[in-house]
Amino acid sequence: MSLRFTFQAGADTTSERSATMRLGRALLRSLPKVLLHEHLDGVLRPQTVVELARQTGYSQIPTQDPEELAAWFQRGANKGNLAEYLQGFAHTTAVMQTEDALERVAYEQAEDLCRDGVVYFETRFAPVFHTRQGLTHQQVVAAVLKGLERGRQDFGIQSRLIICAMRNMDVSLEMAELAVDFRQRGVVGFDLAGEEGGYPPKKHMEAFHFIQRENFNITIHAGEGYGKESIWQAIQYCGAHRIGHATRLIDDMTIVDGKVVKLGELAQYVLDKRIPLEICLLSNVHTGATPSVAEHPFKVFYQQKFRTTLNTDNRLMSNTTLSREFEVAAESFDLSLDDFEKLTINAMKSAFLPYDQRCNLIYSVLKPGYAKARESLIAGHGVVSY
Repeated sequence: MSLRFTFQAGADTTSERSATMRLGRALLRSLPKVLLHEHLDGVLRPQTVVELARQTGYSQIPTQDPEELAAWFQRGANKGNLAEYLQGFAHTTAVMQTEDALERVAYEQAEDLCRDGVVYFETRFAPVFHTRQGLTHQQVVAAVLKGLERGRQDFGIQSRLIICAMRNMDVSLEMAELAVDFRQRGVVGFDLAGEEGGYPPKKHMEAFHFIQRENFNITIHAGEGYGKESIWQAIQYCGAHRIGHATRLIDDMTIVDGKVVKLGELAQYVLDKRIPLEICLLSNVHTGATPSVAEHPFKVFYQQKFRTTLNTDNRLMSNTTLSREFEVAAESFDLSLDDFEKLTINAMKSAFLPYDQRCNLIYSVLKPGYAKARESLIAGHGVVSY
């Protein structure tokens, strides 16, 4: 049931404006949110990059001016190509080579997301990129978890960590074992990231079979820079419980005049098994996974009742926040408050937390938060019609 709000006396009543016109920036920011897909090395504050570069002696960042640096990252990422999009990470990972730096970045991530209304998030990163100054993989993970824990203590935001293996490296089994080793300390899953072309998920089957035998959680980047075959392999060869991006799942659907008339076997399987899709609207435009937000398959996925979620991917590179992703979705797809509540609960249902903790956040935080937002809209704008 989707709400539409009709203005009363004193407002513009010449035409009924849609609910998206009522969901202003402040309200969207105030909504309790859940974020499942965000990369630790893609969310640094520009000022932090400058300061850490100075502290660690890294001299290759393009500029020492934080505003200019932010523009550089965003300009470099917005080229419509995944390989070029990933180039900016050379600088962020370069300044994340000490325990203090890793802890700081994780702590600031928690603070920034809390300010944006996020109540639970899962962040992911590849420890293999943070050992250039002698840290072990265990020290790297422990430092990030320490930062997340301080964030929980200081801001009350819940968080967990996902360990990434890289498609073009042969250390995926070692990363899988690392993830399982830290499962009691805040690591909740295992991921495969990096450029898809030429590096199919099935090349890492040993790692994923290990994760499966350990009854652990799997999310895989698939269908972002390559076709639906990548998604099929992620699910059927590697046992993915969630799919990162999944934009090319649209290729397994027959669409006539903007309407889905038939689902292929893969799409039907994803729908039937309720496999969550970690959608990142702005990032997908920047990497060339979709020509524009308006043309993003999110609308089709959501209308067909796939378990879709909204995410940020890399806030620094895409100059975004989860509130901005909500705002873009509202404007592009005419989403209502009810839609955002459903998307948020989809995300919480799909989190790699234990079942009782997911239920607790849904019923003690998310539903009351959206009920409050609904009351605010009614009190501020008029009556509700259905």
